[in-house]
Amino acid sequence: MSKSKDLTRRQFIKTGALLGGGLVVACHLPFGRRNAQAAQQGEFAPNAFLRISQDESITVIVNKSEMGQGIYTSLPMLVAEELCCDWKKVRFLPSPVAPEYNHTQFGPIMVTGGSSSVRSEWSRLSLAGAAAREMLITAAAQTWNIAPASCKAENGFVVSPSGAKLSFGKLADKAAMLPVPKDPQLKAGKKNLLGTPAKRLDSPAKINGTAIFGIDVQEPGMLTAVIARPPVFGGKVVSFNADKAKAIPGVRSVVAIEAGVVVAADDFWQAQKARKLLSITWDEGVWSSLSTPAMHEQYARLAETPGLVARTEGDAAAHLDNNPEKIEAVFEMPYLAHAAMEPLNCFVALKKDSGLIRTGSQFQTVDRAAAARVAGLQPEQIVFETTFLGGGFGRRGNPASDFVIEAVQAAKALGRPVKVVYTREDDMKSGYYRPMWYNRVEAAVDKKGFPLAWRHRVVGQSIIAGTAFEPVLVKNGIDHTSVEGASDTPYSIPNLQVELHSTANGVPVLWWRSVGHSHTAFVMESFMDELAHKAGLDPYRYRCALLAKHPRNLKVLQTAAEKAGWGKPLPKGRARGIAVHECFGSYVAQVAEVSLGKSGTVKVHRVVCAVDCGRTVNPDTIKAQMESGIIFGLSAALYGAITFKIGRVEQGNFDSYPLVRMSAAPRIEVHIIDSNEEPGGVGEPGVPPIAPAVANALFALNGARVRTLPMTPERVRSALKKA
Repeated sequence: MSKSKDLTRRQFIKTGALLGGGLVVACHLPFGRRNAQAAQQGEFAPNAFLRISQDESITVIVNKSEMGQGIYTSLPMLVAEELCCDWKKVRFLPSPVAPEYNHTQFGPIMVTGGSSSVRSEWSRLSLAGAAAREMLITAAAQTWNIAPASCKAENGFVVSPSGAKLSFGKLADKAAMLPVPKDPQLKAGKKNLLGTPAKRLDSPAKINGTAIFGIDVQEPGMLTAVIARPPVFGGKVVSFNADKAKAIPGVRSVVAIEAGVVVAADDFWQAQKARKLLSITWDEGVWSSLSTPAMHEQYARLAETPGLVARTEGDAAAHLDNNPEKIEAVFEMPYLAHAAMEPLNCFVALKKDSGLIRTGSQFQTVDRAAAARVAGLQPEQIVFETTFLGGGFGRRGNPASDFVIEAVQAAKALGRPVKVVYTREDDMKSGYYRPMWYNRVEAAVDKKGFPLAWRHRVVGQSIIAGTAFEPVLVKNGIDHTSVEGASDTPYSIPNLQVELHSTANGVPVLWWRSVGHSHTAFVMESFMDELAHKAGLDPYRYRCALLAKHPRNLKVLQTAAEKAGWGKPLPKGRARGIAVHECFGSYVAQVAEVSLGKSGTVKVHRVVCAVDCGRTVNPDTIKAQMESGIIFGLSAALYGAITFKIGRVEQGNFDSYPLVRMSAAPRIEVHIIDSNEEPGGVGEPGVPPIAPAVANALFALNGARVRTLPMTPERVRSALKKA
């Protein structure tokens, strides 16, 4: 499997956005005449992101993948705000893979991830709109023989001092002849579009069924293929018999590739039926005895020993070692699947000197380079088209380009255009996963009950090891994605030490929505709650005291508590829990209101969320992403676990890996903090606080402290017995 050698250390300029760090913009402004998404005749294309047609339509070329997060609306809004066009005339097109569309923050690579789309493109797209506006105004001023400074643009027209108007479409030809401003000026004053709810531009196509997701791709002469993969990671095909499979009508070929055995047919169901009839002998390799209990024992042993130090402040050891009064706890989180609604898929058509790929990718540059390498082509010889993605959560942004490479290998072996489709079981059993984590935390408190010393030991796999990102993201042996959210905690703790043990086994792991924050927030916020209760202090006010120097954390915490009615009576049998976390440039606090069924089933009735993501584009998108993150995180907190037995993944579909259903979904309220700070991300920050908020509510309800996820009825009942 490829490890994507095409991305160099120098190319990956800054690690911040993928890991939730700060924004460093190295903004390439493609304001030349070239438009990588070729303009049609009669279109004004001042840069790679914008076209204005004579029919008054405005097309924004979007260089980020749309996977439900609303980016096909938010990014056009940035252009439209500065262009001063009629929003009703705005359309979008996905960009090709070209240097003009590389990420402003990650170096020369096209990628969607790290909740970075809006914050990385805010400046570039705003300037793209401003440049076009200035050119249109100049074109109109020349027509009227007046000074450009006396004119203004509004709602798709340039207006003269006398009130005369010329539409953008009528000015398109003349504007196209003008030089592109090198230093366009952004509008001053109140925004007309940004910060105002806007209906999503991609909704009509998704409603009427014309939207094309990767799994919808159909081409003349195309075969549809499924792959029989090894039952154990690292396994290989020894031999296979396909006689029965080939007897199924519609089956055209059965071939072996590196990933397993490909069954290609006229349609998916024929291929799927035939795959079940294959007789395969596997070499299961070295991981055939892998089991979750054994990994748990290994992690627990490691957690008792010092790890590599990721952060140290003061002298935590002096206050903790040989301290009989210290408070200790262990927190465990399982492997998690991405479980996107659309399983993985990829269409590939190869010719002698060219190739066509259509798929839902988050990592176009890396995927295209990997495909070219396997196909024996140059990346520029491959047309890579990004379809709609039916969810991603990081799975479609894999440095190994696994599902793309498989499809290219299949197309080469078959000699035909092919669409490789994963079933749900393939998607869940064939990797990649959020790592399993084991956290051991110790604390000593001062006379008031506030943390004096805190030692946090993290055990789990690195998602970076063995990838092209390792030279950049691993420093002194520390993969900082593993400890983010713990090593950069905003809480005021005078003596702090965070340590890491990075394990290795055959389970393929990858970033998962909110990355390391998905486990460290549960630990930090659960243990902080424990300390508050042990001190006899209100958990909300306890946090406020420790966040006094961090006004944005404090503001979302106060807002969530106030809007949830913190401290006010609840119906009998209910309680509230609170959590706050910062990641990807945004600050989120959540209050969960829960009850408990007789069997130990957790019921979450209401979640109140406050978010400060800096300057906003579309409030509707922010609200939707917070709701989405809460449901995603709650599914993991209550149900999610990937486990292993004799090397095999035990879960296969939503019957054994449930998601929150509508009947179990809480009422969610989202409150957006008005802010002029730099924009933060919204796709991931809603996930981390929900698990600790629910766990803290359970403790407030009945004294049961659940430290192992998911919060199954069995674990809740066990915690109740210990309470």
